[in-house]
Amino acid sequence: KLPRYPHTLLFLIAYLLYNDGIQTVIAMSSQFGSEELKMSSDQLIQLILMVQFVAFFGALGFGYLARWIGAKKAILLSLVIWTGVVVYAWSPLLVSGGQFFYVGAVIAIVLGGSQALSRSLFSQMIPMGQETEYFSLYEISERGTSWLGPFVFAMAIQWTDSYRIAVLAVGIFFIAGLILLSR
Repeated sequence: KLPRYPHTLLFLIAYLLYNDGIQTVIAMSSQFGSEELKMSSDQLIQLILMVQFVAFFGALGFGYLARWIGAKKAILLSLVIWTGVVVYAWSPLLVSGGQFFYVGAVIAIVLGGSQALSRSLFSQMIPMGQETEYFSLYEISERGTSWLGPFVFAMAIQWTDSYRIAVLAVGIFFIAGLILLSR
């Protein structure tokens, strides 16, 4: 029955795109840190722990923001921030592991919020009584497309031999999600 709900379908497509970008940034960030910024394993472990801690507060903050401006606008704002993160990671301004900790803090702030708000918004867009069916589709679709972001990342490295360009290429998912979600 999903085609009867075009806004829900459009949201699901947007979510699959931008969530793939989010998952790719999360999965490839330690590789970017070690290969591009020459960070040690100890630094990367500290970074991952910091992200986990800050993400909790980011989710709370985005929850308050969503109450103020609405879930859709809060998600759109998070996608603008995600896009800014990949552009900054691509730029020559990011040169040290210390700066990467600041990038990690920004990622942590938008990480929990963008994912939690997406589930919340989706739950408001599905027909009453069909929550299980729609959330099953939501989860299986997410798993079915989870290879796209890493594929784009890997192909960009293969073609350019640059982790910075690979990170920038992931920005396509945020921009596409932003465009579709705004419709």
